[in-house]
Amino acid sequence: MKHGKRKLFFKRVLAYRQLLLMLLPGVIFFTVFSYLPMVGIGIAFERFTFDGGLFHSPWVGLDNFKFMFLSGDIWNVTKNTLFYNVLFILVNNSIEIICAIILAEITNKHFKKITQSMMFLPYFISWVVVGAFAYNVLNYESGSFNTLMKALNLQSFDFYNSPKIWVLIIVLVCAWKNIGYGTIIYLSAVMGIDGAMYEAASIDGANIFQRIRHITLPSLVPTIVILILLSMGSIFRGDFSMFFQVTGNNAMLYSTTDVIDTYVTRSLISTSEFGMTAAAGLYQSVLCFVIIMIFNALVKRYNKDYSLF
Repeated sequence: MKHGKRKLFFKRVLAYRQLLLMLLPGVIFFTVFSYLPMVGIGIAFERFTFDGGLFHSPWVGLDNFKFMFLSGDIWNVTKNTLFYNVLFILVNNSIEIICAIILAEITNKHFKKITQSMMFLPYFISWVVVGAFAYNVLNYESGSFNTLMKALNLQSFDFYNSPKIWVLIIVLVCAWKNIGYGTIIYLSAVMGIDGAMYEAASIDGANIFQRIRHITLPSLVPTIVILILLSMGSIFRGDFSMFFQVTGNNAMLYSTTDVIDTYVTRSLISTSEFGMTAAAGLYQSVLCFVIIMIFNALVKRYNKDYSLF
């Protein structure tokens, strides 16, 4: 019996060898960069030393987690990380859906291609360049915004000493940079909607807004749910490059712009506490796992076809 199953297994492998070869690069990538590094989780429970390494450093149990929570900063950076990611999900998806619908309704092909390319261009710009651009615009002494304010005899505004304004700045910068990528995904979903439904609605007298409300938006629900679910998997992960480069690692802005990723990196540089930073990373991963499991279960109760698993 076992011999028969083994023979059937190899027969299927041979039959689907081309598909398996296409799958192989992805398996290798996630094995090397996602699964093998999980061995390093042990550092979160050790007082890591270079001579002891991963397997011979002193075991301290949950002391690193106690130190992390007693420091008092982890609660603020966790709140900031969650707050920003919720805003990114709401704002970015809303703008991307609107832009995708507008592009789908444009009949001029050349204008549509040029507009789509211009929207997608910021996605390829490095956060280092975006940070330099933001500094040259918002700098108090010589930034273009304050230079214009001075020319108009108006009072200058010190952006880099005003933490609350950076919530709006970061959300807008994130939307500007990622809007093109997300719009393409939603545009593909819009273009996949059966055109016969639009023709039937037009014959029945439905205007463009009624067609969008009753055909386009309901047809986009599966795509919206899947993209939001995927975003939930990283809802406690901040984009380190964005927060570090755009704000310039300004200590005056930590209260509103410091997220778990920047906090961990800064702690590692200043204290070299590998155990505490590893504990923070594990804490972050566990929160992401719990959130995505909860939301996937809620979506499955609503509609099994929309869930990830």
